[in-house]
Amino acid sequence: MSAKSARTQLRVGRLVKAHGLKGALKLELYTDDPDGRFVPGAEFTLQVPESSPWHGKTVTVREFKWMNSHPVVFLDGIDDRTAAESIVRAILWIDQDAAAPVVEDDAWYDHQLVGLDVVRDGEVVGRVTRVDHFPAQDLLGVQLAADDREVLVPFVKVIVPEVDMSAGRLVVTPPAGLFEDLPGDDEPRPEAGDEADAGS
Repeated sequence: MSAKSARTQLRVGRLVKAHGLKGALKLELYTDDPDGRFVPGAEFTLQVPESSPWHGKTVTVREFKWMNSHPVVFLDGIDDRTAAESIVRAILWIDQDAAAPVVEDDAWYDHQLVGLDVVRDGEVVGRVTRVDHFPAQDLLGVQLAADDREVLVPFVKVIVPEVDMSAGRLVVTPPAGLFEDLPGDDEPRPEAGDEADAGS
């Protein structure tokens, strides 16, 4: 289950570390079809800090292989370890037609998720306001109807078991304490202010 960060691009991987002396880079994969995404000639947009020499540039796959069960990619123009280390931690994005059907299971564009009603135990408890992307997982910003707080909900199947685009909603099964204070909490939620003791 993942969110696509833009209407025209899909996040497919992150360059984790240099591998060997010939410019290879180990990958952290965000796609269910790495062999189909990382074909020779595939071009990726880079997400890097503005201070990076790679800011605003793209890279092209020269070769993709599995080494000791780890995905490894060779990119055009990166021929030694020094060059590889200069691009470590970059996130790779590939162009994707937003009007095309979603090919990967359980994947949606951000603009499809923002605005959906959030349903818990059959009742609307809030609305999705934004999507944050992190290497480990995506997080949904949910504005709660009860007290107008925003909580971050991990966008994983166990917590968001259903996304129903046709109904304009997604179903959540949050763990205890995610949407409300647990009984016996000594410290109020700072973002809740004077409403920290309000029940849900």
